[in-house]
Amino acid sequence: MKRIYDFSRKPSHRNYTVYDLKTLKNSPKKLTMTNPANAEEAQACVEAGIDLFVLGNKEIEPFREVAPSHFMGAASIFAQFGSKEEIIDDAFDKMRRGADMYYTLRSFDVMESLVNEGIPVQSHIGLIPTFSHYCGGLRGWGRTSDEAMKIFETIKRMEDIGVFAVEAECIAEEVLQAINLKTSIVTFSLGSGSSGDVIMSFVADICGQDSEEEKPPKHAHAFGNVGKFQKMVHEERVKALIAFNTEVKNNNFPYQETNISMHPGENEKFLESIEKWTPVHQ
Repeated sequence: MKRIYDFSRKPSHRNYTVYDLKTLKNSPKKLTMTNPANAEEAQACVEAGIDLFVLGNKEIEPFREVAPSHFMGAASIFAQFGSKEEIIDDAFDKMRRGADMYYTLRSFDVMESLVNEGIPVQSHIGLIPTFSHYCGGLRGWGRTSDEAMKIFETIKRMEDIGVFAVEAECIAEEVLQAINLKTSIVTFSLGSGSSGDVIMSFVADICGQDSEEEKPPKHAHAFGNVGKFQKMVHEERVKALIAFNTEVKNNNFPYQETNISMHPGENEKFLESIEKWTPVHQ
């Protein structure tokens, strides 16, 4: 555990720092990252020993309460802000609130401006769902030599402007393996093979939270079956609510055992007092 000052100048601790991630580049040691959606999921990730969190565009404070020393990345939605100044303001706000890096899909100019302000920047290569319109939909990337070379050139451009990490999504595993040896950028592999410095997957995919009707993406592997139990919990909840509603409508609930009764003999005294009661002011 490292002693640090966070970006709001508050003394804190981190399991990993930006320096640590850079040092672990191409190390045999693989770190794990996932995206808890709420404090309950974050607590499960902590108990499971997950190394790093990515929170997206969420409030950071509830996650810091559960995981005060975990490395956490934050982001803004691609079209959330129009100007570079707004993005920089959001990045500073996220970092002040406890983020350890800022993820953005915006232009090289924006990324370089964030780097120049001292903000650790993570970007994205390969399949970028936000831009799937431009490539004919959700698909794998780098399956041809020309496309693989474009990925390489993009990551080298990011390296030149100071980006320290990238999410590598759905890239042919051979491509990321080759690129990872040619860049100082820390790579977070999401469906791009085992050569990434960090292996990332989503909580919903890891835990099997999707319904049986939904086809998971190719890179997703369910290590659990939470969706089955969530469905069971929902069905049990509906069943209980129906029973409650029915019993009330039939004048059966509240049951006698759920009610509170007066002490023996007190009800008679109370009823007698009511009969004798007269208003103080007539």
